[in-house]
Amino acid sequence: MTVSGRPPNQLLQLLDAADFDLLRPHLAPVEMVSKSVVGEIGTAPRHVYLPHGGCVSIRVSLSEGQTIEIAMLGRDSVVWAGAALADGISPMDAVVLFPGAASVIEIGVFRAVATASARLRKLMVRHEQVMLAHVQQSLLCNTLHPVEARLARWLLRAHDLSDGQILPLTQEALAQMIGVRRNAISLVAHALQRAGIIHYSRGQIEIIDPKALLATSCGCYSAVKAHHLRLMGVVA
Repeated sequence: MTVSGRPPNQLLQLLDAADFDLLRPHLAPVEMVSKSVVGEIGTAPRHVYLPHGGCVSIRVSLSEGQTIEIAMLGRDSVVWAGAALADGISPMDAVVLFPGAASVIEIGVFRAVATASARLRKLMVRHEQVMLAHVQQSLLCNTLHPVEARLARWLLRAHDLSDGQILPLTQEALAQMIGVRRNAISLVAHALQRAGIIHYSRGQIEIIDPKALLATSCGCYSAVKAHHLRLMGVVA
C-alpha cells in the first residue's frame, strides 16, 4: 500500500475518495506469475487487472504464426478495462512478462462501478486512448525503425515498469517482442553491451546507462510517454 492507503497503481491513485470507495470492497490481491495467461483473443476475460508491479505483455498473432507485442502494461495501466466497458471480448492475448502483485476485480462488477461513476468512465476512456497510442507507436516503430532503436525503446518501457535494473529476458523473448530474428537481437545486444549501456548474461539484461539507452532509442518512446503523462493527469 502507498501512503494514501491505496494499492500502488496509478489509476487507483487518480480516483477521488468516493470513486475509490466504490471499488475498494471488490478489489482482491493477486500475484501475477511470469508467463501466465491473463486473457486470450476471442474469449471473455473474467477479471480486470490493476498491476502494482511487474507487467503484462499485450500480443497479437500474425497469419504466419508469429506473435508480436503491441503494448506493455504495468502499474501505470489497467488490463481489460476496454473489454469491461465494451462487449466483454478480448481482441488480443495478454501474458505476464514480469511477475508482480496486482489488484483484480470481477469484470461485471467493474462494469457496474464504471456505470455508476462518471469519473471512472472518463479515466478509463483516457486510458484506452493511451493504450491506442502505445499500440500505434509500437507498430509504426517496428515497421520503420532499425532494430537498435526498437530494442532501446522496448527496454526503456520495460525499465519504467520494472522494480529493478535487471530484466529477466532471453534473446528469444526479446526477438518475439519486437518482431525480429534472434540473431538480430544478439548483434544489437552485443553492441549495446560493448558501449557500456547494458549488460547481458544468462537470460538477464541489466540496464547500466538509461540516458545512453534513451539516446539510442528513436523518438517513439518519448512521444508515447509524453502522451501518457498528458492524458493520465488529474481528471476533473
